[in-house]
Amino acid sequence: MENKKAIVTGGNRGIGKGIVLSLLEQGYFVLATSRDSTKFDVTHPNLKLANLDVCDHASVADFQKIVNDYDPDILINNAGVTKDNLFLRMTEDDWDEVIDTNLNSVFRMTKLVVKGMLKKKWGRIINISSISGSMGNPGQTNYSASKAGVDAFSRSLAKELGSRNITVNSIAPGFIQTDMTDGLIHEEITKKIPLQRVGNVEDIASLVNFLVSEESNYITGQTLVVDGGLFMK
Repeated sequence: MENKKAIVTGGNRGIGKGIVLSLLEQGYFVLATSRDSTKFDVTHPNLKLANLDVCDHASVADFQKIVNDYDPDILINNAGVTKDNLFLRMTEDDWDEVIDTNLNSVFRMTKLVVKGMLKKKWGRIINISSISGSMGNPGQTNYSASKAGVDAFSRSLAKELGSRNITVNSIAPGFIQTDMTDGLIHEEITKKIPLQRVGNVEDIASLVNFLVSEESNYITGQTLVVDGGLFMK
């Protein structure tokens, strides 16, 4: 495998950190971003860290030079937040923060890398979505809307970039054991999952490894669900 270079947003914890570690293990160079890179507790010769607030226009603009110098082949849009509440109690700030972090940032980050990929005529863009974007969840109108938008964005962009050998896909996790889902996962939820267990970050990272490889070069515009069978169309 040629040592290709990946950017992973929100790479300091949870699914993002699992993806970073897995890509490093596979021999990729990885640039992991977070709002405070000093909190990343992993060192590796192929790992670079950068501070980035995907919701801050100035921070994203400053990151453009880093992207130009790094010249990535792969982008993993992973950064995300939840601000759950019943719709009648949800504030505009709760709505705006989730949409901006989960959806608008995908637009901003993809803008930074896509010209370089077009020049190379090769690229992989993977957006971390959620089954909430397909099935919906009470108390998550903002989160579900943002993730449905990510899936639609991926399909549309895949049609624009496919002729240049750039694939764009979404991964929609179900219940994955991370600090974000602590307190959400309980026995009643597990009983509804056909595989009778929640997922782990490795379940997502292994799919990322496949999608960034040449073995996946005929897969684009898809939302691949990783949820143990909880949501079936």
